[in-house]
Amino acid sequence: MRLPRRLAVIAAVACLVLSGCGAEPPAEPPAKSIEIAFVPKVQSIAYFDAMNGGGLRAADVLGVRWTYRGPLTADAAEQAAIVREFVARGVNVIVVAPNDPESIAPVVAEAKAKGIRVLTTDTDAPNSGRELFVNQASAESIGRALTDELMRKTGGTGQYAIVSCGPTAANLNAWIAVQKAYTAQNYAGAQIVDIVHVGEDQNAAAAKAKELMAAHPELNGLVGECTTSAPGVAKAVREAGRIGQVFTVGVGTPQTMKEYLRDGSASASVLWDVENLGYLTAWAAKQAADGKVPEPLNNVSPELPAVRYNGADKTLVLGDPLLITNDNVDQFDY
Repeated sequence: MRLPRRLAVIAAVACLVLSGCGAEPPAEPPAKSIEIAFVPKVQSIAYFDAMNGGGLRAADVLGVRWTYRGPLTADAAEQAAIVREFVARGVNVIVVAPNDPESIAPVVAEAKAKGIRVLTTDTDAPNSGRELFVNQASAESIGRALTDELMRKTGGTGQYAIVSCGPTAANLNAWIAVQKAYTAQNYAGAQIVDIVHVGEDQNAAAAKAKELMAAHPELNGLVGECTTSAPGVAKAVREAGRIGQVFTVGVGTPQTMKEYLRDGSASASVLWDVENLGYLTAWAAKQAADGKVPEPLNNVSPELPAVRYNGADKTLVLGDPLLITNDNVDQFDY
């Protein structure tokens, strides 16, 4: 039997009000996922791949998306173009390790104009307008450690040269400035005879190191200032048959340095936990996306329970440098 029209209308209204007619209440729309884009100096070298691994691990814990893409060589223009692609895509946060702190500044401004948060990591661009810098260790501590480790092998005397990578890389240049001043102040018998730049190219570093040994017959030390030149200078010493005569230290990842630490063509690598640097980078990016400023002391993870933040220069510091030698190199899988 059909209900009178008026009763049918009343029943329908009651059904909607009480939600008792089998229909589920409308679901809340899903929260938008935060996307963090990491743009390294160079993609697919061991160092930045290890940083990427730490970032992915953090992204899984933090519930964010992490994207990794950089130039194939240390090319500032190509890096800027990649950042612009992420700006056009509308990611939430861009974290860049700039090849050139000056040329990245206009791109940072473009991103900020679109409401995208921009951080730097590994190397800074302090005048770019970036929101925060995730630093691996202080320039002073890295420069001193490189110098002290080399001087420990040379007896604090002799001539040494530095084989660096990108000539505009702010972090490398800051370390070199410390090495120059620290050597002059603390090792009167030692002298830096040359500083050269070879880009992020291990073979170019090896070739240049051989040229330096030929040009300076009294040379007894080489410093590889980045993770491609560190194994490069050690390879040159090995191939030149100068192990035990020319000592090398550098900023190299454990597995790329392992064979050279084993045979003595490299004495030590001054580094930090690269995977933890990637983790801290992702954590800082999530903080920025949430509109949060780090505390002076931050419990980031069980491995990073006390990360310091300096509000004056907006810098998070991972910690002290890590010395990698033949004795502990097997503790690291990157």
